[in-house]
Formats: sequence, structure tokens, C-alpha cells
Amino acid sequence: MRPLDKLRLPYENALRAERHRLVETLEGLSDDDFDAGTTLCAEWAPRDVLGHVIGLDYFLSSYLPHGLRVNDANQAQADRARAVSRERLMEWARHWADRPSTTSRFGAGVLLGDLGVHHQDIVRGLGLTRQVPDDVAGAIFREGLQLSLWMNRRVLRHRLVPTDGHRPVGRGPEVRGTREALGMWLCGRDSVRGELEFA
Repeated sequence: MRPLDKLRLPYENALRAERHRLVETLEGLSDDDFDAGTTLCAEWAPRDVLGHVIGLDYFLSSYLPHGLRVNDANQAQADRARAVSRERLMEWARHWADRPSTTSRFGAGVLLGDLGVHHQDIVRGLGLTRQVPDDVAGAIFREGLQLSLWMNRRVLRHRLVPTDGHRPVGRGPEVRGTREALGMWLCGRDSVRGELEFA
């Protein structure tokens, strides 16, 4: 074993745990839901979302060929997943959950939020529910704060008040809700709006 493999990095255990939870969610889906079910990611089924999050482990080869065209890189990841069977893709996913790439291990603090959002995209899109772990809820909220800065500016126009354990953030009219729901809303998932309280 290489010395780097023995090193435990911040958020690495949480990232592995959430990857395993996503695999468990996907293993419980019917073939129809896996291949064509609704998610909160427009035009993506659960298998496409899985292809994207797996593709993040191959950051350099996934994104460098596309330059600044991040959406093109994301779609290429989903398209790659479409080209393999469910059995093969899930085998790949179990390996991905067990053995994050070195870049993902070092970026676990950021990737945990992205992974949590996409797990919720699948769960919420299919009308399912799950208990979101505390560390994942916090990561989803942080992901929303970051993405909102360049996606929709909601973070700049509202005072965000988590009702489950985080200090308020921002200025303006208050929006109250769980960290998970606030984070999803900040990421542009407007279907969660009914779970939030707007001043």
C-alpha cells in the first residue's frame, strides 16, 4: 500500500459513506426507474446522474478536453454511462464508492456537497425519502451557497436561516428551512420551495 493510501483526509470518510448510500439507493430501483426515472436534473435519469458523479473521479480526463464547457463535460459523463449495462455500471459504482481517486480524496469537502445534491436529485425526483445525515446536510447547504453565487444570486438577495443547526447567512428577506432544503433551493431545485418559509 502506498503511503498516500493510508492517509485519511478531511471529509474522506463522509464522502465514502455517502457514495455507498447512493449505491444502495440505486440498487433498490427498478430497471425502469434506473434507466428512465425522473430526477431533479433536467433530462437526466438516475443512471445519468450516476455517470456524472463517477466521472468527477476522472477530473482531468473528463474536463480538460472540454475546456470551459463544463456542461458538455457533464453530459459526456452521462453519455458514457448510457453506453454500458446497468450491471456493469453498478459494478463500476461499487468500486468508485470503495476507492475514490486521489483528486476526489483531496477534494472530498467540495465533492461531498455535489454528491449530496445529486443523491437528493434522484431521491426527490422519484418521490422517495431518506434521512439525510448531518454532515451531508451541511455539505448540501455549503454547495448551495457556492453555486448560487454564479447561478441565481439567491444567496446575495436573502437571509438564509437554517432550522436544523447552522448560523444564518446573508441579508435581505428571510428564507427558513432545513439545510438540505435551503441548499437544494440555492442550487436551483425550485421543487423544494414548498418546504421553505419565506418572510
